[in-house]
Amino acid sequence: MGKKIMLVDDASFMRMMIKDTLTKNGYTEIVEAPNGQAAVTSYPVERPDLVIMDITMPVMDGLEALKLIKEIDKDARVVMCSAMGQEAMVVDALKQGAKDFIVKPFKPDRIMKTVNGILG
Repeated sequence: MGKKIMLVDDASFMRMMIKDTLTKNGYTEIVEAPNGQAAVTSYPVERPDLVIMDITMPVMDGLEALKLIKEIDKDARVVMCSAMGQEAMVVDALKQGAKDFIVKPFKPDRIMKTVNGILG
C-alpha cells in the first residue's frame, strides 16, 4: 500500500498488537516510538502518513506530542488511543487536530475501519 504508519505507545505489546493487525491488512511500513518525545523527534525524519498514538505515556503524553507534531506538520494525521474514562482528554485531542480516536481494548476491525477511513 505504500503508506507509512507510526505507532506510539509505551506498552510494547500494544504496539505489537496494532502492528499485527495492520500488517495482516497490508500495511507493511510501520515505525514505532515508545513515547511522545520519541514520536516528535522521529516524525520529521519518518514523515508517516498516519500516527496512531496513546494518550497516556511517560516522558511526554500524547496530547503534548500531538500539539508538537501539529506544529511540525499542520496536515499531520493523528489518531489517539484512549482507555475508558478519558473522554475529556479525547475531546482535547480532537480540538487540537486529532483525526479520530480508538478506545482500548482495541478491536482489529475498529482499528482498520479508522485507518482505512483516513488513508483511503
